[in-house]
Amino acid sequence: MFLASFFSNIVTMFQNNYDLFFYGLRMTLILAFVGTGVGLLIALVLAYVKVQEITTSQRFKAFLQRILQGFAYGYVGFFRGTPMIVQAMLFYYGMQRMGFDIRVLTAGLIVVSLNTAAYLTEVIRSGLNSLDKGQKEAGLSLGLSMRQVYILILYPQALKNMIPAIGNELVVNIKDTAVLSVIGVSELFYMGRRVGSASYLFTEAFIIVSVMYLVIVSIAMTMLHRLGNGNPRKRERVMP
Repeated sequence: MFLASFFSNIVTMFQNNYDLFFYGLRMTLILAFVGTGVGLLIALVLAYVKVQEITTSQRFKAFLQRILQGFAYGYVGFFRGTPMIVQAMLFYYGMQRMGFDIRVLTAGLIVVSLNTAAYLTEVIRSGLNSLDKGQKEAGLSLGLSMRQVYILILYPQALKNMIPAIGNELVVNIKDTAVLSVIGVSELFYMGRRVGSASYLFTEAFIIVSVMYLVIVSIAMTMLHRLGNGNPRKRERVMP
């Protein structure tokens, strides 16, 4: 009897509030995908700064490189060493304290992007360091600039090998965006808490939220697995 009533409450709650749950899911996906994409772009720049060797004889240029590398190391250390929930509170309320009226969704996107960039910087850096250094020398000998060598030769190879790690970061972001509810971002966890507080049926509300997280994460992991493995049938046709 209890189980029948319990599951009936879940079904009824979802039927009455599915628009709120799906709105929260949409916000979660926007935060995760946009945050991961922007974070990847920032990470490409930070990784480039970190892997550069200071060999120039010009004092000002060498000093500038050291400043940039120091910033990159400090940036990565801060965002990897502090929880995203603390970063969200510091950024959102700090911006308000300075007089900037920033929307909670914009603040959430910035926090996810900056946090993601710190983790992906180390992923990209390790990927670049694993490549043969002779490729960089060959590119420079052909007259390419250092930036062109990275953009045209090194980054494409490194990113191809790092698809699983980037995908894992996307999956982590889908789940970790729940912490942004502390600043009022209307993502899935926030909507689950809102629906639960309206009916005082928190268990039922968060079972729905858990199922929705599980489904979307499973879909994302399946897609990333296929993307990382490629098309096995295609590989079989080209095998001798």
